[in-house]
Amino acid sequence: MRNLEAVITCVGYGDFLAATLPTNKGLFDYVVVVTTTEDKVTQRICEFWGVHVITTDRYRTKEGSFCKGAGINEGLKVLDRTGFVVQMDADILLPPLTRRLLNDADLDPSFIYGLDRMMCRSFEEWQGFVVNPRLQQENDIYVHTSAFPIGVPIATSKGKYHGYVPIGFFQMWHPTVSGVTAYPEEHTDAGRGDMIFASNWPRNKRSMIPEVIAYHLESEPAKMGINWKGRKTKTFGPESGGAVVNAG
Repeated sequence: MRNLEAVITCVGYGDFLAATLPTNKGLFDYVVVVTTTEDKVTQRICEFWGVHVITTDRYRTKEGSFCKGAGINEGLKVLDRTGFVVQMDADILLPPLTRRLLNDADLDPSFIYGLDRMMCRSFEEWQGFVVNPRLQQENDIYVHTSAFPIGVPIATSKGKYHGYVPIGFFQMWHPTVSGVTAYPEEHTDAGRGDMIFASNWPRNKRSMIPEVIAYHLESEPAKMGINWKGRKTKTFGPESGGAVVNAG
């Protein structure tokens, strides 16, 4: 696979980015993180790891609502976009073998692709996994799903989204071949824009990649969608003295 690029949106998620960026950055030829001017934590994490960061005020609409799509579009502007592009969330960590598995998958550039994900519910649970990880890919044949509970995929029964819909924690597509070069900005939270975006492809062009299962990091057990309009969950870090601060 040539020229695999990524846009990572990160507003108030610098604590998660500190855990995911070191692994994710090495899986792509180019990574850009998009955040707000005020989010100094995210900016510092990107500076430390040598990753391009864009700051923008476009995440907030005139009415004060959050618009994830606007941030994604700012990131897409700086990409080459001649190969596959991934837009993903800051709390998603891809397994270390992801790039090799994608290279071997013979993916169709006219498709949009999503992943399944395992849900890690706390910082302590993740640290226990990191020091003694359960294999996900084993002996070039098995794909294990037992490390954490599997997240809920989206598959609707009717309407324009009919069938499987790759949702916004990870979406991969080829802008040049598909002709889809921008993200919708009409919805003001993270709960619908991703589905509208995926509906640019008919059901037979929307596919999940079974060889790769992402790790979705959470700081605490929480209801689906709790952070769609902005961060509400606690810091992803140790219980004692682990708060992320705006340094410098």
